Amino acid sequence: MARPTRGYTLIELLVALVILALLSLAGYRGLDAILQTRTRVVQETRKWQQLAFFFSRIEQDVAQAIHRPVSDQGGLSQPEWLGRSVLVADDEAELIFTRAGIPNESEKLQVPQRIGYRLQQGTILLLRWPFPDQAPHTEPIRYPLLEGVSEFHLRHLDNNGNWLELWPPGGQTGILPMGLEVNLTLASGEKITRIFALQ
Repeated sequence: MARPTRGYTLIELLVALVILALLSLAGYRGLDAILQTRTRVVQETRKWQQLAFFFSRIEQDVAQAIHRPVSDQGGLSQPEWLGRSVLVADDEAELIFTRAGIPNESEKLQVPQRIGYRLQQGTILLLRWPFPDQAPHTEPIRYPLLEGVSEFHLRHLDNNGNWLELWPPGGQTGILPMGLEVNLTLASGEKITRIFALQ
């Protein structure tokens, strides 16, 4: 005589469903944690890539600084290197200087260039004037270089080894600093300092 087949009880089915739900929840949480970690890694990687690009750019520009005073829009002579801590006009920047042209580039870029770095609304901008000597109503072209910056401070190294916030010192002209210190505070809280030597 065949024995009757024993099925699962309701309690056993409920226990199985609870176990399956717990395993699914654990899997979802694990996957969500992996995706969040991946997103943070991508964001951090992008941030440090942008920082590396910014510092590489400013290092190249600073290394090519030259003794070449310029005339502003009013025809007044301006020093070849100008460092400020307080900005008044929209076309001013924390750092403005004249750098040598770029070989093997277009004819416009092979001549000396007047450039600047300015922090504006959390973004460091590269300012580039069309010509070293500015005609009336000349506006610089602005290129965003680095976002997410809350503070941007510069110091300049003189021949005596002193770090100065303003340049040129004492209203002198015709001199370049020996080095430039760049201090950044990011919106995420990191403080970064880099020092660049002038040739």
